[in-house]
Amino acid sequence: MSEPAITPELVAKHNLTPEEYAKILEILGRVPTFTELGIFSVMWSEHCSYKNTRPLLRTFPTRSPRVLVGAGEENAGIIDIGDGLGVAFKMESHNHPSAVEPFQGAATGVGGILRDIFTMGARPIAALDSLRFGEITNPEVRRLFGGVVGGIAHYGNCFGIPTIAGEVYFDRTFEGNPLVNVFCLGVLRHEQIARGRACGVGNPVFYVGPATGRDGLAGAAFASQDLTEESAQQQRGAVQVGDPFMEKLVCEACLELLATGAVAGIQDMGAAGLTCSTCETAGRAGTGIEIELKKVPQRAPDMTPYEIMLSESQERMLIIVHKGREEEVKRIFDKWDLPWSEIGVVTDTGRMVVRNAGKVVADIPARLIADESPVYEREAKEPGYLASTRAFGLDAIPETMDPLADLRALLAWPTIASKNWVYRQYDHMVRNGSTVCPGSDAAVVRVKADSIPVLPVGAPAPAPFADKFLAMTSDCNAAHVYLDPYEGGKGAVVEAARNLVCSGATPLGVTDNLNFGNPHNPELFWQLREAVRGLADACRALDTPVTGGNCSLYNQNPRGPIDPTPTVGMVGLIEEAAHITTQWFKDEGDAIVLLGDPVDATDGLAGLGGSAWLQVRHGRKTGTPPPCDLERARTLHTTLLGLIRAGGIKSAHDCSEGGLAVCLAECCLSRLDARHTPRLIGATVDVSAFLPARAGDSAPVEGDTPAPGGSAPSPGPAPRLEGVLFGEAHSRVVVSCDEMDAVKIIERARLMGVSAARIGRVGGDALAIKAGAQELSAPVQELHDLWWNSLDRAMG
Repeated sequence: MSEPAITPELVAKHNLTPEEYAKILEILGRVPTFTELGIFSVMWSEHCSYKNTRPLLRTFPTRSPRVLVGAGEENAGIIDIGDGLGVAFKMESHNHPSAVEPFQGAATGVGGILRDIFTMGARPIAALDSLRFGEITNPEVRRLFGGVVGGIAHYGNCFGIPTIAGEVYFDRTFEGNPLVNVFCLGVLRHEQIARGRACGVGNPVFYVGPATGRDGLAGAAFASQDLTEESAQQQRGAVQVGDPFMEKLVCEACLELLATGAVAGIQDMGAAGLTCSTCETAGRAGTGIEIELKKVPQRAPDMTPYEIMLSESQERMLIIVHKGREEEVKRIFDKWDLPWSEIGVVTDTGRMVVRNAGKVVADIPARLIADESPVYEREAKEPGYLASTRAFGLDAIPETMDPLADLRALLAWPTIASKNWVYRQYDHMVRNGSTVCPGSDAAVVRVKADSIPVLPVGAPAPAPFADKFLAMTSDCNAAHVYLDPYEGGKGAVVEAARNLVCSGATPLGVTDNLNFGNPHNPELFWQLREAVRGLADACRALDTPVTGGNCSLYNQNPRGPIDPTPTVGMVGLIEEAAHITTQWFKDEGDAIVLLGDPVDATDGLAGLGGSAWLQVRHGRKTGTPPPCDLERARTLHTTLLGLIRAGGIKSAHDCSEGGLAVCLAECCLSRLDARHTPRLIGATVDVSAFLPARAGDSAPVEGDTPAPGGSAPSPGPAPRLEGVLFGEAHSRVVVSCDEMDAVKIIERARLMGVSAARIGRVGGDALAIKAGAQELSAPVQELHDLWWNSLDRAMG
């Protein structure tokens, strides 16, 4: 089959600019072949090269004494968790494919992130997801939502990994362009870390896994352009088809092979498929690589070199084997009934050479294509809409006449409502390591002996270790980022860390997924730049280095861009099982304590800017979001961890979407017993002390309010009722404890510089909140029905 002539039109179809094509001519010293043009197209796409974001990513803090493999070094970062163990984790996106084919798009996103982890030599032990969709009242959104959740469940359940945590948001800006971010975590010993490098001149190169087909063709390029109805129809072939059972075989075979010591380098064929795996492994090692396409297993007839190199068929690996140990490789993959083929060799040329029946169809310097893509400093301009959002004041919003109706509406809002419709489709108990399952601030998984990949036969027996516990979460309030990208970016990191601390964990590190619109738009690039600045500042302040992640740009449809969504995945370590803490109230008669100021006195909107209350009750996404004080956050986290480790804290739940009232309700509603049956408990709370005194108000109960002086909430304008109940100020946590421990806990918190107030008691069958002259009271059974069944009812 003759190749097409390289014309300006063909170059443009490959998403390459005239300037980029000129650089290709300079690198090659000639006109590229059609296959080479395709290779440059995918390798220089934003998805693979980060050409629009690389300068921003360099601003992230990426090192700490615990970092074993840092950001950008390999397929995933690795953090030391002690006793010679490390944890590998990463988050990636499959947004565009999921918009086109929701089931397969989401399923293969899970498959890709799993491969990133076991490629590092780690055994995957847990996964989570972060999802964004349009309004669930839209039938098309329900179709996408159901398909995505079904795809994640199918792949994770069949592979045998617990999908144990996550988040789901619904907002009109995501209609037509959902966000599907998936995260995986695995564990290994330090000496088991594998590298994606084509080391050793003369070493053979093996292809392992199912045959290459035309599915997933140029998927990386598809993910690096605006999503339109026309592009979606044209690119259905760019959505891969996954086989989780095959992936399980590949995982086990690769871990077994790595234990033999026969592997010099290993890389999965993810985005850009065979192209990326060959040039990246050679580029990292400073070597060359030569492959013969006729030796690549193919499941479609008459595939062209272009198709073979750009296919993103799933469950495939590239393995560089120490010369002379080929038979070990063949034996292990035959044992697991996996297709394999020796397709090439490592060279000393520094070039990626691709032959087809002996004829050279691509000859490119490996390092230049892998690491020297064009890098752009895009124009940034503050968006015009911020002038109106910053001018917003609460004077335009009438005071609530029915705060109980507000609470009911918030609990039933799909973004806040229980996500049990999602996670009950996931097997979150497989592998018997899940310690805190979906439904609390963070999930917790136990690292036990069988979590670790096997050591080589004859290796010295490893030192035993006590079980460790890893907490994980994903967080981002996209509305806050839209309204102030810098403060919203900081807030995403701080909320993730707060969720881990509420679970008893010390935050260790971050992986992020930067979901933004078209970077060529100066206003959208400004959002990206400012959000990254916020993420970086918060990670530095909290000592949580960024170990890797993913950039997903061009997330928009013809109606406009998505809300900027820098999703943060964070992992923390819990040293002792006794420190594991969950968000729900435990026992009748326990005291309820609020740590942190009830309202941030520096915030003129009392935490209501961009709040769920403002969106749900007034249909407005405006105002400035709550400011995020990093020093205050750090102090709260240190204090709460100290209190948990000292004993006495029975539950801890952070205040975020919906504010204090929703936080209290979730503490009453979110507990499940061993049979996953809800165990509800009421609470009686008084927040009158946080409101301006009015005639007729009853005096607060002694000991239930903050003491005067520096430990009390900061002075400032008297907050409105909505700000106290539904404001979303940062650095607030509701804890419960035995009545006898309350005074001691409050005193210790105040000594550490954290405001603390006893605000109520656990017990009864209703949630009752007294707020000055008003009282909110509803049976917890009624509130639970609104919160627990909202998504069920919406999905029909």
